[in-house]
Amino acid sequence: MTIEIKHHTVQANGIRQHYLEAGDTTGAPVVLLHGFPETSFAWRFQMPELAKHYRVIAPDLRGYGETDKPAAGYDKRTMARDLVELLRVLDIPKIALVGHDRGARVATRFAKDHPELLDRLVVMDNVPTRIVAREFSPQLANSYWFFIFNQVPDLPEALIAGREDLWLRHLFSDWCYNPLAISGAAFDTYVEAYRRPGAVRGAMSDYRAIAEDVAQDKVDADIKIACPTLSLWGADFHAVGKMFDMAAVWAEMASNLRTVAIPQAGHLPQEEQPELVNAALLDFLAGWKA
Repeated sequence: MTIEIKHHTVQANGIRQHYLEAGDTTGAPVVLLHGFPETSFAWRFQMPELAKHYRVIAPDLRGYGETDKPAAGYDKRTMARDLVELLRVLDIPKIALVGHDRGARVATRFAKDHPELLDRLVVMDNVPTRIVAREFSPQLANSYWFFIFNQVPDLPEALIAGREDLWLRHLFSDWCYNPLAISGAAFDTYVEAYRRPGAVRGAMSDYRAIAEDVAQDKVDADIKIACPTLSLWGADFHAVGKMFDMAAVWAEMASNLRTVAIPQAGHLPQEEQPELVNAALLDFLAGWKA
């Protein structure tokens, strides 16, 4: 069975949003939000499998991929509103939501701000921004150096321009259990994406909203996410599974929690161990009907 993945663009929340779609459009909708330094291409192994059962939508976040890269609007409340407006345009009243890394931060804010639109939530290899800020230490800074570097105005763009391959090679090799897990055509696809005008600036803008994100998160820190939540992470990533008690981290965030650690995976479990991730997602999504 061949699953066709279609590209679409719509105007929503004042920007042109690009998204991938697969599966029966009458099926229960599952939305996949990618992380950094990726695009919707990150879900290439999940979309065909999930689309056998669900309507699957994978947007490029604001600032990434083929979605617009405006000068502002990278706080997670606005980025969650991007998704709300995309769903409104598509006439989708409720979703199951999967977010990885930065996409998980958008998904978490979406869950807090718009619980009526959410049936269940998956957060993948993510320590919430508020908790990263709270626990920041010299040890943590060694692994989270890019949280600081990416916030410096203009300098990352200047240093990375023309060296996008070196920058991405370092990140993918450092963050994956197998340093060459993202190689060949897949690596070239990401390099091409980040050589587009404004692409590096868009990704950096996401991080430059951290102070605003933490301020938003502190306001409702005592309100737990109520819907069924799966926290899934790579067991071997030095900055997440090896550094934090992830079950405890997400027990602080969600009241109806399931946790899964993916073996022999780093920060990109959906690309490093797609079969294990797909099995965990299908198990968690079972029973979701629109």
